[in-house]
Amino acid sequence: MNRSIAIVCPSKAAIRLANQIKSVLVEHGRSVVVHAKSDVTDADVPFTDTISHIRDLFTGGKDIVALCASGIVIRALAPVLDSKFNEPAVLAVSRDALSVVPLLGGHHGANDLARLIAKGLDAHAAVTTAGDCRFRLALDNPPAGWKLQNPRSAGPVMAKIVDGTAVQVDDSLDWIKDGKLVISNEADIKLISSIEMASPEKSETALVYSPQRLAVGVGCERGVSPDHLIAHIEATLASANLSREAIGMIASVDLKMDEAAIHHAAAHFGVSARFFSVSELEAQKDKLQTPSDVVFAEVGCHGVAEGAALAAAGVSGSLLVAKVKSDKATCAIGLAAEPFSSALPGQKRGHLSVVGIGPGQSEWRTPEASNRIAEAEELVGYGLYIDLLGSLADGKTRSDFPLGGEEDRCRYALEQAGKGHNVALICSGDAGIYAMGALVMELLDRSEDAGGVSAAAKRIELTHVPGVSALQAASARFGALLGHDFCTISLSDLLTPWETIVQRLEAAAQGDFVVAFYNPVSKKRRTQLARAKEILLAHRPPETPVLLASNLGRETENLRIRTLSELEVDEVDMLTVVLVGSSQSRKIQSGDRSVGDNGWQAYTPRGYAKRIDAEKS
Repeated sequence: MNRSIAIVCPSKAAIRLANQIKSVLVEHGRSVVVHAKSDVTDADVPFTDTISHIRDLFTGGKDIVALCASGIVIRALAPVLDSKFNEPAVLAVSRDALSVVPLLGGHHGANDLARLIAKGLDAHAAVTTAGDCRFRLALDNPPAGWKLQNPRSAGPVMAKIVDGTAVQVDDSLDWIKDGKLVISNEADIKLISSIEMASPEKSETALVYSPQRLAVGVGCERGVSPDHLIAHIEATLASANLSREAIGMIASVDLKMDEAAIHHAAAHFGVSARFFSVSELEAQKDKLQTPSDVVFAEVGCHGVAEGAALAAAGVSGSLLVAKVKSDKATCAIGLAAEPFSSALPGQKRGHLSVVGIGPGQSEWRTPEASNRIAEAEELVGYGLYIDLLGSLADGKTRSDFPLGGEEDRCRYALEQAGKGHNVALICSGDAGIYAMGALVMELLDRSEDAGGVSAAAKRIELTHVPGVSALQAASARFGALLGHDFCTISLSDLLTPWETIVQRLEAAAQGDFVVAFYNPVSKKRRTQLARAKEILLAHRPPETPVLLASNLGRETENLRIRTLSELEVDEVDMLTVVLVGSSQSRKIQSGDRSVGDNGWQAYTPRGYAKRIDAEKS
């Protein structure tokens, strides 16, 4: 998954620079989320305290570009600094946009990110890492397709090189030879290329780089534990004296695309998992060392582990280690002709995020929602909801669907993810409350011939991202009407029989619940809300407060408070949420006329009055 970069904008004056940097990064295929002080309107994620927010982003592993003085970032992160070997990239950009300073994670992307931003801003990248400055390369940050076996030796070795010590360099390390090192075939310090595990005694005098040419093919029982599969891969590598750093990818058959152990193993070794169809694996039959008729009968190909290793290694590759079996898994290792880099063979597992963005304003959108949207390749949803994302949707493929096209948009989103894409299905409010979350699950629950989705779509990674629901927002705007037991009822009888809705209305009225009505009216449906009012009036006082909230969180927001007896259907439209209090709900007027409806607010007590009265007596 493409990890998003957090641009931290601490003031209104810096938002223009934030958007400028975002444009530079988006143009280069990077996912970006603009975090800004809550009084900045043109931002993706709001925050209140700059220091604590930067600290939270860092501890959460986010790459950070902070538009403030370096000292602010240093003071924020000093208490939580630990190991330089796993820290994210942290940069400070001066407010005049002339200096880009990588502070942390220089060899984890910060230096490269600084140069990229500086080039886009016509600024100076203030890189201070010794190797980068003197030799124009970072020995502990090799290019894509290479990994350093002994990164903790890089510091001492680099110190000697900076002092002028010459080095021997293997012929295959062209990217090192392009630098400005002093190279000698007689030097004591060696820069070595090897797919084999290096001996410990080399750590003081050599840096060992592994070209990521190994394709680890795996097969396993359904539900095998990640620990078992990881241990089996490690044992297979050790028996062949192969370096784990030389692994370029984990490969398997596409029927295993939703096998958790395979994805855990890929994450453990820091590589991607890719999958091949049965026909692609069967095409490797003549190259298999241990073909199996049993596997063919069960799966449709004569070997999963060896077939996947060979398919990943490509036509110029070979099988380096034949299938090794445990009681629950198989492992084989292919050797590709060149290191694997960004363009991997096979298909990645698709991902669908079902995202609730809240009622409208960005302040109500959770950071997780913003991050999932930033990381997505494609946005799917009702066009108005995608429009509400503002700049967060910039540079992304979007597929707009009309109102009433709910099934089509969910099916499309699932099938796009089934093709290996990262898709975000955008919903207002909370996607799991009267929205697309349940429909996505229903389509997954059905067989394909019964109106469900394809087998590929069923194997995707699925994430449901919660959002602030309209009923929560409406209650908050007026105070705390949902302070005690409540329920929600949709008055739409398009999918639920009206008789069932009446039963629920009667039960809610008798149970004295606060009731939130969704879909209270439509252009053609005008009688259901009036009937609901009658049912509730039979069980609670006519002065029961009723909240009407339209276009919550948007410029056209309209808040009104009525009594149950005053409620009129004509005051309500499709964009209105209706909250009806219980018999215990109260209406009060605040001295601040800007809250609620001209100062009127409402709440439902939980029973603290007994405790308060007892304390007074």
